[in-house]
Amino acid sequence: MALMLSLLSALVVFSYGLGGSLGCNLTLNHDVVSNENLLLLKEMGRISPSLCLDDRKDFRFPQQAVNGRQVQKTQAISVLYEMLGQTSRVFLREQSSAAWNTTLLEKLRHRLHRQLEDLKPCVVQEVRQAESAAGKDPTADVKRYFSGIRLYLKQKKYSDCAWEVVRGEIMSLFPSLTSLQEGLRQKDGDLGSP
Repeated sequence: MALMLSLLSALVVFSYGLGGSLGCNLTLNHDVVSNENLLLLKEMGRISPSLCLDDRKDFRFPQQAVNGRQVQKTQAISVLYEMLGQTSRVFLREQSSAAWNTTLLEKLRHRLHRQLEDLKPCVVQEVRQAESAAGKDPTADVKRYFSGIRLYLKQKKYSDCAWEVVRGEIMSLFPSLTSLQEGLRQKDGDLGSP
């Protein structure tokens, strides 16, 4: 876990060279993959959510962490990367294979991995800049949120209804992911202006 946190921290900050920002150039393709992921999640539904009303839970999504217009660019990238990575971790759990259609699950895993790979060039190597820019770990709330999701799954013994509730919860995150990506593209344009 410490290695993952160190790696994530090392990937958080942007690199600035003599020519300006190497910056994050999130293309619209990143949004296309997010939309494909959302469609896959919708397709993965196996049981009616109405059968799982007793299992519903408010995971208290940290909306302030993903408001793309209010977070600094370095924070937005780290939050986006963390959200995608944590989503991937949820669906990489051994127990998830029993809950979903394997073909759809593998497609989702592959597309999440692709998005994470696309984000790697957007982050830098200097942790000091990230710490000074952020003031605090901008991903802490996101980590707590996903920790709550994993704890919920464990407490519910990875039941079909628990997975259905989590699927619905993660589907509700995609507008926030899109907002973060749009905010990053706008901030890239602002940084690239002379």
